[in-house]
Amino acid sequence: MAFSLLPREDQYFDMFSAMSAKIQEAAGVLVDMMDGKVEDFDQASKRIKDIEHECDEITHGITTRLNRSFITPFDREDIYTLSVALDDVCDYIDAAARASVMYGINDANEFIKDLARIIHELSMEINSATALLKDGKGMSRHLLEIQRLENDADEVYFKAIAALFKNATDPIEVIKYKELYEILENATDRSESVANIIESIVLKHN
Repeated sequence: MAFSLLPREDQYFDMFSAMSAKIQEAAGVLVDMMDGKVEDFDQASKRIKDIEHECDEITHGITTRLNRSFITPFDREDIYTLSVALDDVCDYIDAAARASVMYGINDANEFIKDLARIIHELSMEINSATALLKDGKGMSRHLLEIQRLENDADEVYFKAIAALFKNATDPIEVIKYKELYEILENATDRSESVANIIESIVLKHN
C-alpha cells in the first residue's frame, strides 16, 4: 500500500479558510454588540475571545506544520506572515470587544458602528479572497474592495477623532473613546495588510 510522508499542500489553504471564517464570525458578533443586538456585552465579548483562541490554535497548527513540511504550496515565510496577519485581525476584533466592556461603552455612537460594520465587510472580503488563494484567480475584485473599505475606515476614524476632541468635555471619555477608535482602525489596517500579503503571494506564483 503506497502512502506519502509529505503533508497535503491544500491543508494550508484549508487552514487559511478556517481562520478567515473565524474572523468573519468574530466580526459578526462585534457588529451585533455595537448595534445593541446583544443584551449581555460580557457574554458576547467572551464569545469573541473563544473565537480568537480558536484562531490562535489554527495559527499554531500552521506553524507546526511548517516545521515538518518538506514542500509547501508557496514560500514558507509567506505562509507564516499571512497566518500571523490573519490572527492579528482577530486579535484586534477581540481587543475592541474587550475595550467596550472594560470602558462600559454599551451605547455605541455612529462612528463605532460604522467602523464595526466596515470590519465585518472586510472580514467577508478576506474570507472570499482566501477561498481563491489556491488557484489565485478571480481575486482582484476582493483585494480592491478591501482597499476601498480600508480607505472608508480611515475617513470614519479621522472624523471620529475630530468630533471627539471638538465635543468631549470629560478627559476620561476622550481617553476611552480614542483607544476604542484606534483599536477598531487597527483592525482595518491589518485587514489591508492581509490583502497586500495575498496579492504578493499571487504575483510571485502566477
